[in-house]
Amino acid sequence: MKPYAKLFTAFCSFVLLFSCGNADDDVNFDFGQGGLGLGKPVDDCLALGEDQLILSIQDQFTTPPGKVSILFKVSDTNGSPVSGLTADQFTIFEQGRNDDCFNTISTSESLARISPNSQVFNNNTLLVLDLSNSVLSSSLEELKTASISFIDKVIPAAETDSFKMAIYWFDGEDELHLLNPLTSSKTELTNAIEGIGPDISNDPSTDLYGAVIKSTDIAEGLLRENSNNKIIGAASIVVFTDGTDQASRFTERDALNKVNGANPNISFFTIGLGSEIDTQILADIGKTFSVFAGNAAELETTFNDISFRVAEQANSFYLFEYCTPKRDGSGENNLAIQVKDGSQQGAVQTKFSANGFTGGCE
Repeated sequence: MKPYAKLFTAFCSFVLLFSCGNADDDVNFDFGQGGLGLGKPVDDCLALGEDQLILSIQDQFTTPPGKVSILFKVSDTNGSPVSGLTADQFTIFEQGRNDDCFNTISTSESLARISPNSQVFNNNTLLVLDLSNSVLSSSLEELKTASISFIDKVIPAAETDSFKMAIYWFDGEDELHLLNPLTSSKTELTNAIEGIGPDISNDPSTDLYGAVIKSTDIAEGLLRENSNNKIIGAASIVVFTDGTDQASRFTERDALNKVNGANPNISFFTIGLGSEIDTQILADIGKTFSVFAGNAAELETTFNDISFRVAEQANSFYLFEYCTPKRDGSGENNLAIQVKDGSQQGAVQTKFSANGFTGGCE
């Protein structure tokens, strides 16, 4: 049986409390800012050199007769996600109780692979659209085209529970309207966007701050639901607007406090259109990344820029699995994983128990 519950509980404590009673050899979890999650820096005996890539362990577990699974996020030292890595870019090192240092484990002989992570990880995107009067009357068709392009680039062609998107919209009402619930279907999301008409809104004002607060609450709820189901979750909130908050229902400080106090597994992106936006406020709300279009004709380009970054975030999580040569009776073993991407490298160290392990591995 895998020690999943204990590890998952520890992980959730890191996320929700930022820093709590972790083991002495663990590093405080600091998502996207260089933290090593459940791992620690590698032993000096490996002499791997300085890290330019950060492997942040989200969870780890073992499955008899001999499989070790590690879910982690890869980023650079600035916190930018690193996606597209393959199994042959990883090197495995193990240290048993009889080893002075680590031994390299052949990735081919150990059947090392990057595996689908839908059983342990979900990534949800909330696309939040300003459909106030100014958008509906002047840039609706361009927004629809840009949104469909965004959907096409973020949602994988093959439907998977690991990647889902929901679409919301706001105007001046004290409500974040649901256009389409979470789904992995590109067709469903596209049809929802195509169905937006110029008469969808009855309130010409703009409740931007309310939309930010409410969408953050929704994302927080999704992460709690994932946690209750023993699934690690991440979320991206993408807010589009062509103006400033006009409803004045909430303050700028209310919105920024909500963003800055949010679960660290939530990424925030903003897209601004036209000359009436406040670029500084949108940059503060879109703390992960923000982009601005001077006119409606530039919307698709800006949405594509954000879609690339949202996809990068989602695809920088890896479930790396291999078959260890350690067997029952070997006790607890140290494990180090190194990744190389061009001239950059990074590594993280953890440990696993080989209790119950025998020959053979799926």
